[in-house]
Parts: sequence; structure tokens; C-alpha cells
Amino acid sequence: MYFASNIKFLRKRRGRTQDDVAFALNLKRSTLSGYENGVAQPGIEILISFSGYFNISIDTILKLDISKLSESQLGELERGYDAYVKGSNLRVLATTVNSRNRENIELVPEKAKAGYTTGYADPEYIGELPVFTLPFLSDKKKYRTFQLKGDSMLPIPDGSWVTGEYLQDWMDIISGKAYIVFTLDDGIVFKVVENNLKKDGKLVLYSLNPVYEPYEVHVNEVKEIWKFVNYISSELPDPVLPEKQLMQAVAGMKHDLQRIKARLGSEISDIDEEK
Repeated sequence: MYFASNIKFLRKRRGRTQDDVAFALNLKRSTLSGYENGVAQPGIEILISFSGYFNISIDTILKLDISKLSESQLGELERGYDAYVKGSNLRVLATTVNSRNRENIELVPEKAKAGYTTGYADPEYIGELPVFTLPFLSDKKKYRTFQLKGDSMLPIPDGSWVTGEYLQDWMDIISGKAYIVFTLDDGIVFKVVENNLKKDGKLVLYSLNPVYEPYEVHVNEVKEIWKFVNYISSELPDPVLPEKQLMQAVAGMKHDLQRIKARLGSEISDIDEEK
């Protein structure tokens, strides 16, 4: 682990004294000194505090030697673009395999979504999820299926089962494509994504249903991203008229409207004559 050397490096790079950081994190200076010298080990709450203070993921603080990064990489890190985004071996996905040692597709039904927030990285929790396979999907990629809730992605119906391919490198996100995004605050959401990671370290999430406003999430809030592959539903989506039929329908409506106006005009003229 690189925790001790990393927090010391980051503190000095920012020009902070031990007193400065200890005060900000509500620690004794001697306690901070113990962490930096490796004679004391932090608990989870302390790790969370350091992660928030430096705006860097716990995985990066623990497992990446930050002092070995180039100046440009350090700059990205300080702007909120955590190296965690690149999907190195720091991000480990809990998964299951079948008897032939091939990846299962775990099923996350609506009733299991609350548990997923705390159990997504727990192999025991993931191992209890129902599993299945789809023969037309690659056995060299990792997939997971989540049950859709609500009408934000209409015409994809409420209750549909949406399957996603695990995305290791989030820089591969293509703006305008659909993804399943998992954050601890919002849980599992299925949205069309705009990739602004290079610009400001954020993703903009859009619903297909225009009633719902788009919103931003910072990359440090994101835990998993799955690229949309397909969905399964027992309901047919609402029909969409082809363009030619739509134009014909509009033309027919205009014609009917003109006839109504003409008829109303004639009736008004007859009333005026009677007067």
C-alpha cells in the first residue's frame, strides 16, 4: 500500500503543513504524522476523510504510487479526473462463473437494487443473485442485467430487463449512447450519457422521456458503468408512425381542419342572413 507516502506527497505538493491537514480532518498532528510515517494504520472513516480532502478515490490513495505519475497525470488528478477512471487493475468487479468457468450474467431485479448499493463489491452478495446466459453474447465480455423502473426511458417500458456490458475504461463512453450508471447516491440508473470527463470530470445523464431534465454526476461519485446491449420486455413499446405515414396523417388533419373552418364559416353566414 502507498497510503503513507501518498498523503505525505499530496500534502507537500499542495503546500500544506501537518497542522493544516490535521486541523482540516479533525485529527491530532501526531496522529497524522503516524499515518505519514507508516507507524499507524487508518480505519475506513479516516480513509474516507482523506479521500474527500484530496478529492481522490480510496483505491488510488491506497494502491497507486502517486509520486510516479507524470506532471500531466498529476494535473488531471488534481482537477478531479481520478486515475480510477481509466479502469486499471485497481477496479475489481465482483462476479460469478458457471461450471465451465465462463462468466454468468447476474440478474439484479428491482427488489434487489437497494442491496446492490452496499453489496455491489461483495462476492457473497453477487453470488446470491440469480444468473442466466444469452448465447448470442460474447463469452469474452462481462454482462449484467438490471430491471428498469419508471418511465424515464420510454418507449422502453417500465419493468424491462436491461443488459449492459461492463465498461472498464470510462474514457470509452460515447456521447449519445445509452449506459447503465451506478452511483451510491442515485443507485442504478439507465440513461443516455454525454461524456465530459476530459473537460470537467463529469457525465451528463439524459432520459429518453423529455419530461425528465438532464443532470450531471461527477466521476468520483460513479462506481460502475455498463454499456447498453439490449433489453427484454413482455410489453410492446408504443408504436411510432413511419415518417411518410406521419406526414400523411398531418396532411389529413390539416384537410379536416380546413373543412371544419369552411363549414363553420358557412353556418355563421347563414346566421347573419337570418338576422
